[in-house]
Amino acid sequence: MEYRHLGQSGLEVSRICLGCMSYGVAERGHHPWVLGEAEARQFIRHALDLGINFFDTANVYSGGSSEEILGRALKDFVPRDEVVIATKVHGRMRPGPNGAGLSRKAILQEIDQSLRRLGTDYVDLYQIHRWDYTTPIEETLEALHDLVKAGKVRYLGASSMHAWQFMKALALQERHGWARFVSMQNYVNLLYREEEREMLPLCQAEGVGVIPWSPLARGRLARPWMQSTTRSETDQFARTLYQKTAEQDRQVVAAVEALARERGVSMAQIALAWVLQKSPVVAPIVGATKLQHLNDAVAALAIQLTPAEVQALEAHYVPHEVVGYE
Repeated sequence: MEYRHLGQSGLEVSRICLGCMSYGVAERGHHPWVLGEAEARQFIRHALDLGINFFDTANVYSGGSSEEILGRALKDFVPRDEVVIATKVHGRMRPGPNGAGLSRKAILQEIDQSLRRLGTDYVDLYQIHRWDYTTPIEETLEALHDLVKAGKVRYLGASSMHAWQFMKALALQERHGWARFVSMQNYVNLLYREEEREMLPLCQAEGVGVIPWSPLARGRLARPWMQSTTRSETDQFARTLYQKTAEQDRQVVAAVEALARERGVSMAQIALAWVLQKSPVVAPIVGATKLQHLNDAVAALAIQLTPAEVQALEAHYVPHEVVGYE
């Protein structure tokens, strides 16, 4: 396993992060395809055996059960200081006022609930899951800073938003001396490259580490176009991401399939190798529902794509509508 510092921080993370949205209690969330605790523990154990020390979840995943499963497994398998636990805040956790968002009240409430579910005294990386248009960003940033000073959070990160919003937040953190975002978790893969226009160059310039979500386009880049899975047939969010560009995306997937066949490796390894070679990507977040998914992710670290291969993979891409921010 390779390890890198997350942005300009001193935090060292594995170059593959295990995304834990795939694990939870299906009845408590919106994803009927999630794996339950007994199965999830096998993946967390295998990830540790492969050298992965970076695990990402969110309070909203399966109604908090993803955090519970991850916390119990890590407590059983490894000393707390040997892993990096990342979680997120923003999504609705209960009905009514103050049950979602990034107000001071919501953030202070939700960090305590996440810590309880994870069974830990602190979170290594606490991320705002989306931009909150109803709360002044200054209120959000000061509340996050206070969590760092209180010792409940070690580092701060952000997730999908417009580049101008992220730059505004970074500037306010610098102006007020508040703890700074060290990472950006955004949507980057061969089927969606709009982040290359502004967000990736911004992160490069500001020394922010990028940890992309859905590097395999929710599995679309890991299998031939006509193959389907239980998740692909029931994942409503994925349809909003990809249904408008299906014809263009089909050609990109075909290019991945052709190169994988030529190299004698899986499609997932090729698609991940492309993401890993993007600057300033530190660690793609990989969701695994088969143990081979983790093996493929780690194997991708050894693949160096040539300029000609990169050009072939990128040749059929066309501009996409900006998605993933809401």
